[in-house]
Amino acid sequence: MISTPDRRQTIALIDQAVAQGASQHKACEVLGISPRTYQRWTHDGGIKTDGRPGADRPAPANRLSEAERARILAVCNQPDYSHLPPSQIVPILADRGEYIASESSFYRVLREAGQLHRRGRAQPPARRSKPLAYRADGPNQVWSWDITFLKSSIAGQFYRLYLVMDIYSRKIVGWEVHERESADLAAQLIRKACWAEGITQHGLVLHSDNGAPMKGATMLATLQRLGVVPSFSRPSVSNDNPYSESLFGSLKYSPAYPAKPFDSIEAARAWVYTFVTWYNGTHRHSGIQYVTPNERHRGEDGAILAKRKAAYEAAKTRHPERWSGATRNWSKVEVVYLNPDKPEAPESTQVETLVA
Repeated sequence: MISTPDRRQTIALIDQAVAQGASQHKACEVLGISPRTYQRWTHDGGIKTDGRPGADRPAPANRLSEAERARILAVCNQPDYSHLPPSQIVPILADRGEYIASESSFYRVLREAGQLHRRGRAQPPARRSKPLAYRADGPNQVWSWDITFLKSSIAGQFYRLYLVMDIYSRKIVGWEVHERESADLAAQLIRKACWAEGITQHGLVLHSDNGAPMKGATMLATLQRLGVVPSFSRPSVSNDNPYSESLFGSLKYSPAYPAKPFDSIEAARAWVYTFVTWYNGTHRHSGIQYVTPNERHRGEDGAILAKRKAAYEAAKTRHPERWSGATRNWSKVEVVYLNPDKPEAPESTQVETLVA
């Protein structure tokens, strides 16, 4: 490595030799460098610094001295400041007419000294791992459930709609409307849904968020007796329970959703009954190739989609000039994922939408 001062001396000797009549090539050869190196050093009329790793470089003019670094640590460790972060310390010093270094320099010095940690009694935010990934290739393998509010005509009062759906078929397999949230009521709903669907074998996964009704002792005991595997979202992460969130969006943004609050809990139950009947039996869901949840739950979607494909192929045969490529893809969605890991759902796998 050739330092910058040595480069300057070398360039000066070459320039002096050239001025006295020597060729630049010969002058470079005598000093042991190539003409290309000389040209690179003097590019744009100045001496370029050595960009190679390990080259000797002068210290930046704005670098903190060791005394300044020691003063930063001493100030941060004073009793008045030991519980404060640099974002608080720097303004306090400025109010006193003192400036040692920038806030970012405070953080950097503390980090290099191993003293950059949370100050005071506040605990660091907990890092929570993503919930387990599940896949369903048939009904009654993975259910998702949640509770949403239905506004009543009494200001400040809401009814609670408990909804359980099968993520494979999107069928609503259980629902109830109550005036309060309760683990007991949730347990009763899940027990009724399992009876209605004929769940007799262990292994059904029930996913929910972290609310008290979902994790209450009565609820967990009921799941254990039924052989249902509980699964929970991370706190405050709605994306971990996407199917229920999507269903609630479909419900509340439905054109049939009442413009006015419900006058009574009976009125709320009557409307939800009508919605569930329509949703399961009439609504063609975009995420399952526009068949109804009931049709998919009963295993009829394969025949329905095959019939659609045949109709399209026949139309293409009659008028091939109207088709520039393949007909619409009416393939069955074979597998549905809940919170999949990246390797679980490769790019080649058909990705189905949650939009209801």
